[in-house]
Amino acid sequence: MTALVRGELIKATTTRTLLAYASSALFLAVLALVIMTQTQDLTSIGDKETALAGGPILLLLLGIVGAAGEYRHRTAAPAALVAPGRGRLLTARAAAYGLTGLAIGAAMVAVTLAVGLPLLESEPGTALTAGDVATVAGGSVAAAVLSAIMGVAVGTLLRNQVAGVVGALVLAFIVEPLVGTLSSGAVDYLPIGSASALAGQDTSGTLSATGALLVLLAWTVPLVVAAIVSERRRDVA
Repeated sequence: MTALVRGELIKATTTRTLLAYASSALFLAVLALVIMTQTQDLTSIGDKETALAGGPILLLLLGIVGAAGEYRHRTAAPAALVAPGRGRLLTARAAAYGLTGLAIGAAMVAVTLAVGLPLLESEPGTALTAGDVATVAGGSVAAAVLSAIMGVAVGTLLRNQVAGVVGALVLAFIVEPLVGTLSSGAVDYLPIGSASALAGQDTSGTLSATGALLVLLAWTVPLVVAAIVSERRRDVA
């Protein structure tokens, strides 16, 4: 299993796709932070945590593109031939992208804290405590890891990069905002909403960090299981 994870990790980390998504994630996290601190008065703890929170959507897209790309570039079949079972191969792929998400999430946290904490010192209201910062940092990394794994599951189920990316963007920017107009609290129970809540984005305040983690796991685990079952039954050629 270790060899499988190592092989999938090499594939995941030696493409230009990873560099593009990682650099975009870092840039957008810092950009959102600077815009918020320069255009708003962040008076509450929730506002300041939102400014520091990393966006998990790009990690979801990375997992989708990476997993679906195995079928587009026809590398899925050779990998399945040398692996001791498709289920183990997909588990290794999910683990590899989870580790990749861990690295990118940790980098986002490091950059946003380095840039954001000095900026937030001048903001009015209650200051963040060490515990608040730790919660945002840990939640952002966990959201990045689980979002990347969920993306692998979705990409495997769909096998189409365009369909996966478009579907995720529609969910993030159309479906979830529409749900939010009906009930702001319901958004936190949707896939991207729960990942955002876990990362520290104060959308509705319905879920605690632990609650958001459980909701995100409740989406991720069944999707991974469904992807494994589907992969065992379908032709990979």
